[in-house]
Amino acid sequence: MNRLFARPLAKLLAAAAMAAACVTALAQPAKPVKFIVPFPAGGTADVLPRILGEKLRTAYPAGLVVENKAGAGGNIGAEFVARADADGTTFLVSPPGPIAINHHLYKSLPFDPTKWVPVTVLATVPNVLDVSNKLPVKDLPEFIAYLKANPGKVSFASQGNGSTSHLTAMLFMQLTGTRMIHVPYKGTAPALVDIVGGNVDVFFDNISSSAQFHIGNKLKVLAVADEGRSAALPQVPTFAEAGLKGMNAVTFFTMVAPPGTPVADVAYAQKAVSAALALPDVKQKFADQGAEPRGWSPDQTGQFIRSESDKWSKVIKSANVTVD
Repeated sequence: MNRLFARPLAKLLAAAAMAAACVTALAQPAKPVKFIVPFPAGGTADVLPRILGEKLRTAYPAGLVVENKAGAGGNIGAEFVARADADGTTFLVSPPGPIAINHHLYKSLPFDPTKWVPVTVLATVPNVLDVSNKLPVKDLPEFIAYLKANPGKVSFASQGNGSTSHLTAMLFMQLTGTRMIHVPYKGTAPALVDIVGGNVDVFFDNISSSAQFHIGNKLKVLAVADEGRSAALPQVPTFAEAGLKGMNAVTFFTMVAPPGTPVADVAYAQKAVSAALALPDVKQKFADQGAEPRGWSPDQTGQFIRSESDKWSKVIKSANVTVD
């Protein structure tokens, strides 16, 4: 019986291997691939895909370039990708805005974010609660008590109206029944400058940019908005540990493809990125940014995007946040 089935089985396995090789060859683009980052160079959104790009040369031998097309809260770069050929050569690599949030903020968009083809989540970075050293508080319970004793007198910075830092602050106020004054900035850097300088009181920033200022005693990070503590600041408790449940807010960096991109191209990209994320030096470089590598499947990525979109939609509607 073994001899009877040995040859047919061998032929079947050989055919399967050949078919897999053909699929891989078809999925590997013959022209350079573009990672479009819809925000300026220098931030975490730009750094992470560039780290990956260095490791994807074998997967994309025709070349891979990271291009910044910033503006309009990420919508300019997103529109470019939405209009690109759906051939597995152009991907949007972005924080949540143009993928899961902006369609709840803007009256109209030149693209439909519900039509993105999910590829993978590169990483998640938890948001943290920064407070100025001038505030007389040392932990989260004291901070909440201070806000309730001084309604409408404490100011909070954001990266801009409708940004993740803005929405995270709105979520916090909804959960605690507190009220602060919003001071929008044009990005993370100027907001950090002013909280360190004592010109603004609070900032819900991502941990990658705030950790160094906490370590240098330039501001106080009171809590991490994630399910577990961050390796970047292991001594800082989560909001749940500090007594506030439901305060989860992570900035996620997602890779999506234009509507209609073939499944084979998406699978090829996800596999290549996931393999790169598993490399020790990539893990370390991501950790230096306070980022947790993910590499999730397209299905898991799609589910995650939908859940995040639903969560922030409720916050936006409840707080009546709009962007012109």
